[in-house]
Parts: sequence; C-alpha cells; structure tokens
Amino acid sequence: MHYVIHCLDHEGAVDTRLANYDDHKAYLASAPVKTVISGPLLADDEETMIGSCFVLEADSLAEVEDFNRNDPFAKVGLWKTVSIRPFSKRVDNR
Repeated sequence: MHYVIHCLDHEGAVDTRLANYDDHKAYLASAPVKTVISGPLLADDEETMIGSCFVLEADSLAEVEDFNRNDPFAKVGLWKTVSIRPFSKRVDNR
C-alpha cells in the first residue's frame, strides 16, 4: 500500500531543518519502508523549505506512523503539522 506524509514546519525553522538534514537523509536511506518519492515543500518563493512530503510504500499505516515518529526531523520537533493518509496511486508516468 502507498501512503502520503505531508508535514509543515514551524515558522522560521529553516535553521533547525538544515542542522538536522544529514541525520534525516541517513535515516531515509536506512528506513524499513520504501520511499517512492520525497522532498521538501517550498514557500511561494520556490526556494525556502517549509515542510516535507513523502510517498511511501509500506505494509501498514502503523509502520508508516512508526517511520515518521522516528524521523530525526520529528524528534527535534521541526514539524508543526503532520498528516498521514493512505494513497491510491493511479498513474505513474515515469
């Protein structure tokens, strides 16, 4: 099953994001779920990072929630909001 995680950072948290970026990337590389696609959400200036978006492949919602809870960004309190939803992928034009 696929899942989408949509996270928005606290205001002015770019420094926190950058300070924990290497740990976050290492975590993604070793995570027990498959990352289909992920990356930062950007402000209207199309440069400033303001959140995160993940499309994951996993066996259960609980597995995705555990993945998210253990992300270094979550552990340092970067995200103000987190939404996790099952996702029905219909089109993939890669």
